[in-house]
Amino acid sequence: MRRTPRLPLEALGGNLLEVPSPPAALDWSSVFGNDRPVELEVGFGKGLFLVTSATARPQTNFVGVEIVRKYQLYTATRLVKRQLSNVRVACADAGPFLRDCVPAASLQTVHVYFPDPWWKKRHHKRRVFTAEFALQCLRILRPGGELSAATDVPEYAVVMADIMASLPAFRPVPPPEPGTPAHDLDYLTNFERKFRKQGKAIHRLRYVKGD
Repeated sequence: MRRTPRLPLEALGGNLLEVPSPPAALDWSSVFGNDRPVELEVGFGKGLFLVTSATARPQTNFVGVEIVRKYQLYTATRLVKRQLSNVRVACADAGPFLRDCVPAASLQTVHVYFPDPWWKKRHHKRRVFTAEFALQCLRILRPGGELSAATDVPEYAVVMADIMASLPAFRPVPPPEPGTPAHDLDYLTNFERKFRKQGKAIHRLRYVKGD
């Protein structure tokens, strides 16, 4: 993958989202300067989903939350170089961020792709996709909003499906079938590109919040 040199911090300000301290709910219309629909990605890594989605859908606002600071700055650099003003990226733990900073019924879609499965039982509490996470998604999504997830780990896919089955307010719907990639950037995320090139199966889940 081609290296993206990071721009100076002052050049990234337009795409960086500062987490309120003390924690407080964000006003998306103030954050973006408009009232367009907002979608959020949890754990955006190197930002491939945010870059491609924001480019393809300029009338939608995107928020990314990532716990690793270097990925926030790396992704912000990619956004600035492409002049994508409809994305903001925050460096934060997703759990507290969703709970404290995302207003109820304010998002159109929540995306969570290839979260770390934290294999050992004692580390399961560190997983992103938990019952509490699903409840927060239920709170922050608008009626008719979607939760979209993907993993390459079959066991984690089962865990996700079981959690969602416990919330009847969410209705499962068929996820879109990925087509044959046309080029090296035609993947959902960098992880999807890696796993599919290795021939691994991708497990996709999609749910709609009831009205």
